[in-house]
Amino acid sequence: MSQTKTILRALAGETLPTPPIWMMRQAGRYLPEYKATRAQAGDFLSLCYTPDLAAEVTLQPIRRYGFDGAILFADILLLPQALGADLWFVTGEGPRLSTITTQAEFDKLGRGEMIHDTLNPIYETIRILRRELPEETTLIGFAGAPWTVATYMIAGRGTPDQGPAHALKYENRALFEALIERLTEGTIDYLSAQIDAGAEVVKIFDSWAGSLQGEDFHRYALYPAKVITEELKRRHPGIPVIAFPRQAGDNYIGFHASTGADCVAVDDSVSPEWVGEHVQPNGCVQGNLKSSHMVTGGQDLVDETRRIVEALKNGPHIFNLGHGITPDADPENVQLMIDTVRGQ
Repeated sequence: MSQTKTILRALAGETLPTPPIWMMRQAGRYLPEYKATRAQAGDFLSLCYTPDLAAEVTLQPIRRYGFDGAILFADILLLPQALGADLWFVTGEGPRLSTITTQAEFDKLGRGEMIHDTLNPIYETIRILRRELPEETTLIGFAGAPWTVATYMIAGRGTPDQGPAHALKYENRALFEALIERLTEGTIDYLSAQIDAGAEVVKIFDSWAGSLQGEDFHRYALYPAKVITEELKRRHPGIPVIAFPRQAGDNYIGFHASTGADCVAVDDSVSPEWVGEHVQPNGCVQGNLKSSHMVTGGQDLVDETRRIVEALKNGPHIFNLGHGITPDADPENVQLMIDTVRGQ
């Protein structure tokens, strides 16, 4: 039935009268049913690693809203944990990891097949979802891009400017590049296993791509995305790949062709008109409503949603936010967005 799935049709280059829609972090803290399941799990990592519960929170926004795509509930930092990094979450502050700033710390990381021992529950979640999702709903797997994941591994936490990663890049380029290479290999194996389990599309989240400038962007954002995409398509012919080099600016231009990605997701720092002129001629685009509209709602939400649909109606487009929905979003505003996109 895959040919009837609107997201797969858009990814194949088809311009549809109504764009398919899903939403980054659509299974999350803005939903009361998510909070209940999260409490049942006990903690965030237990939720990620308990397939029945992870599948449940993935399905919740599909039941509530009828999105065209369901994205696997997991976290980009599960891969470094599977490679041997320590990972924990501090309530109200976010993730913490053991750092990789020296050769000795890097040498403790594993590689290859060892990741699957840790990540097998994620693959089981995907298998459950393939059984449980409506036949018209596309199942999206994902991973963090090597640069973005590396920024957390080097700093041991999220940082506002990715400063520790930039510092290591300049002070010990060999070590930094070894980490990027290890993460590139691991990401390929992780996403390939997700596809084997049933993911129909995979997305590469490079949330901090915009902090890479000039040649560094091409070397550490674009090139790893190209390597990952090419190898996934070699292993799994026909698998669609969505790339999201957030805040790439002018570097969005040509990203399809340079990486082989079927779709480039764009953030809300660029206008939909600009995207329609400079990015969409190269392939499917995804985006790019500001997440804040999910909080404020009202006519501004309706107007901006219509603007995006209008600006991108002449090519393949998947409607989405420019970044993930925030915990303070109003679930009713999500419904208003969907109704506006679908013309109800």
